[in-house]
Amino acid sequence: MKRSKRSILVWTPRILGIVYAIFVSLFALDVFSVGYGFWEAIGALLIHLIPTGVVLAVLLIAWRWDWMGGILFIILGGLYLILAWGGFPWSVFVIMSGPLFLIGLLFLLNWLDGKAIFRKRLHI
Repeated sequence: MKRSKRSILVWTPRILGIVYAIFVSLFALDVFSVGYGFWEAIGALLIHLIPTGVVLAVLLIAWRWDWMGGILFIILGGLYLILAWGGFPWSVFVIMSGPLFLIGLLFLLNWLDGKAIFRKRLHI
């Protein structure tokens, strides 16, 4: 694979993971419209940022181990589907879990491509 295509496959899931974490963290900002006091708002904000922390933790794992990150992102997408099933219209499921499945698939493709390059270097 050409070097530019390889770098696109390496960086696309990582950038999408960061963008997704920012997107999810935007939902935490609704705590400021409720009318909490300062410390209550900070506590509520921290609680609402737990999903962002989980996504960032998985992204850190995926940054080092593509295969593990790919599996964990797919698990996060499935977990969202299971936990939120029936509470939202289908479009919300596509918007929230679709990117997780896509990021997981891209990390797995990156891992598989890296294995192919490794085999090619060893002439296997």
